[in-house]
Amino acid sequence: MAFLLSFTAALALAFALPNDNPLASISAPSVANPTVTIDAGIVAGTITALPKATAPINKFLGIPFGDSPPVRFGKPLPPKKWTGVRQAVTNKPACVQQFNYPEASRNQTMTVFNNPPPQESEDCLYLNVWAPRSAPPEGWPVMLWLYGGAFIFGSGGLPGYDGTNFASNENIVLVTMNYRTNVFGFPASPELPLAERNLGLLDQRAVLAWIQKNIKAFGGDPEKVTIFGESAGGASVDALLTGYGAGEKPPFRAGIMQSGQISVGGRMGRGDQNSSAWDALVKGLNCSSTASALACVRAAPALKVKEVVERGALSFGPQVDNATLYAGAGERRTQGLIPKLPVMIGSNAQESKINVRGMNDLAGYIAKTFPGNTTKQALVAAAYAVGKEFQTANDAIAQISTDMGAGCGTYKYSLAAAAAGHPTFWYYYNASFPNIQPFPGSGVYHASEIDMVFGTYGHTGATYSGPASTSQQIALSNYMTGAWAAFARNPQRGPGWPAVGSIAEDVGVLGPAGTSGVHMVPWQRVAGKCHLFD
Repeated sequence: MAFLLSFTAALALAFALPNDNPLASISAPSVANPTVTIDAGIVAGTITALPKATAPINKFLGIPFGDSPPVRFGKPLPPKKWTGVRQAVTNKPACVQQFNYPEASRNQTMTVFNNPPPQESEDCLYLNVWAPRSAPPEGWPVMLWLYGGAFIFGSGGLPGYDGTNFASNENIVLVTMNYRTNVFGFPASPELPLAERNLGLLDQRAVLAWIQKNIKAFGGDPEKVTIFGESAGGASVDALLTGYGAGEKPPFRAGIMQSGQISVGGRMGRGDQNSSAWDALVKGLNCSSTASALACVRAAPALKVKEVVERGALSFGPQVDNATLYAGAGERRTQGLIPKLPVMIGSNAQESKINVRGMNDLAGYIAKTFPGNTTKQALVAAAYAVGKEFQTANDAIAQISTDMGAGCGTYKYSLAAAAAGHPTFWYYYNASFPNIQPFPGSGVYHASEIDMVFGTYGHTGATYSGPASTSQQIALSNYMTGAWAAFARNPQRGPGWPAVGSIAEDVGVLGPAGTSGVHMVPWQRVAGKCHLFD
């Protein structure tokens, strides 16, 4: 969890250029807009298509999966049924987000990761569906995306999460959703039962239940659901993977974790930290002397709650409740206490590049990272010396931080999951393109793979400028979308490269310079320094 929170400034996708847009959709006015009957009523969507696509797809935006609006700090309840046809044609607001002060870092984070900014509201429990126009009797595979954002911000309606490419080119029914974050999603009030404090994780489970009930109406197969997410979304996937007993049948059959998990390293379930943050919020809202602090905080204007949380940089996140989040998630896997589902997991070559921007004191960084341990400091300094492998001190600092976080966490997770009998597929993303970089020199930063997976590297709405997509970027993105979809179609077979432990070269490297597919290497090539951090 510490790793996830350290990436607050680098957790959502970076926006790309509007000048080369692979997802610029075209309408199909000659065909009636699609309508679908679900358990709560009838919804009408729209038809969209990629340029040069052979067939359009159906798009439904803003379908409620929870009561609207939800009770503040309350569990998600099923939406009320409606009469007539509900229009599902526009994105709904994001849940209330948290972007911490001071002003300079807050503005930078919002500019890079909340641009263009969506509307925000507590009335936010909605999902989106992209689906092929027709489906075989058994239905298409389904993928549910869980966004990152350190559990304090994020939205399922960001342009980079558009599912048109998956539906049009891979015959996948793609679902995105909003889930509550920060204090609105993870309140730590002692007046709330522990089972009602991980509201954001309960929102995710509510959507999985919705999929089981309704996705068949969209052409999806509820027996073929894959959950995937990045950073905090990857951690959410792992919480779900480890949140069911060995004898249970989860509402999904596989999971993909991109630069995030909870089984190895970090710290998930921050009860003490949440409690102190709640106390600070209660004090900041002048609720300390009231009969019920919970009732007082519930009654406060949402914008005031948001302001107190942001100005105090108050940290709220998932807590161990042994229902949505278990203590010892990794041990549950190694001890065989969970279903043996296939997993795909990976990280990026320079996860921390954005976080350490401007840091150039390598010796000082190592001393601060390993205080009092001169032996460790010397070993790390030798392994990450500036020279052949690292051109600058900043490069070395970024790699140390990367390896200590997602890099070595992915390595340890992959070996442990494979040893526990889970079909495990490990990727290592190592490609950098100027049109998806928030600033020159961002490298293969945290979240930079998202646009490539979704094929949205040219989506509109960004403020960045730069060169258009290259043929390598287009081909690599097509390969990555296909690999993720292949895993969803047949998780046992995997994304198109061998499982961990099946051969010596069992890590799939995506995007070495000049290539547009996968290149297999032994794990030592990407995680050979991890022993330094044990």
